[in-house]
Amino acid sequence: MSALLSSGSTLKATSIVINAIRNASKKTGGSTRNPKGHARPKHRGWKVQDGHDVSAGTILATQLTPRFHPGLNVGFGKNGTLFALEHGKVCVTCEKFDPNWDHTWVQRIYAGREKQTIYKKYFNVIPEKQHKRFRLVDEV
Repeated sequence: MSALLSSGSTLKATSIVINAIRNASKKTGGSTRNPKGHARPKHRGWKVQDGHDVSAGTILATQLTPRFHPGLNVGFGKNGTLFALEHGKVCVTCEKFDPNWDHTWVQRIYAGREKQTIYKKYFNVIPEKQHKRFRLVDEV
């Protein structure tokens, strides 16, 4: 080694890293509150408030169980949706409900309320143009 150095040549030192360690660039992910497969809300309930003007076919309320009932000019869909049958103004009323007590479904839902008065909300649509076919009681 000393012979090489004395001859005038220089020795270059090269360093080789053998133990290379890779560190994580990001931290590990924790649990999330709402995973990607989480169900979206259905947004059921009133869609149109009392006193609003609606056109025919407008959805008035969506429901899973019959909380609201159809009144004048209101249709009842297969899935419990209430919709307007005519153009007009929405009127929501609270009316006395008289269920069919012979029905087993009514007996199960309203058990213990046979002697009570039950009130339900009814959606009504008052048409824009009223019919003009009134008759006096004396004429009938």
